[in-house]
Amino acid sequence: MTRISRIELDDRNLPPPTPEIEQERKVAIFDLLENNSFTLPQREGRVVPDGPYHLHLSIRDKRLVFDVATEAEEKAAEFHLSLGPFKQVVKDYFQICESYFDAVKSLPPSQIETIDMARRGIHNEGSRVLQERLEGKADIDSDTARRLFTLICVLHFGG
Repeated sequence: MTRISRIELDDRNLPPPTPEIEQERKVAIFDLLENNSFTLPQREGRVVPDGPYHLHLSIRDKRLVFDVATEAEEKAAEFHLSLGPFKQVVKDYFQICESYFDAVKSLPPSQIETIDMARRGIHNEGSRVLQERLEGKADIDSDTARRLFTLICVLHFGG
């Protein structure tokens, strides 16, 4: 029961996403809900409610907020992460994604593959940063970190 069973993004104050960003969001949410690993470690001797968990992601006061509840909607945890460590990698990720989406329209497969490899490398870096920032707050595997990083990028898109 160490998983996320529902995820919500608070994107109320963001501009409407581009079709590409919306597609990335849908795929990330679908993949995340199909397969993820999310555990809340014991902190300060407090009992950790059992999962599965509902995760509400938002950006408030320039901080990334993870609001975690049980399936019964009881508060399980809330933590706020500075967006600073994500700023450059999110910027790089959007730039490489833009290049990738443009390349798909006109470049040969070999060049698209090169850009896609760079995109995956930046995505891996973002997921690594996320895992580091969540250390001691939540334990996630690398696939979950990758999908959550995609959703952070979606939220950052308007931030």
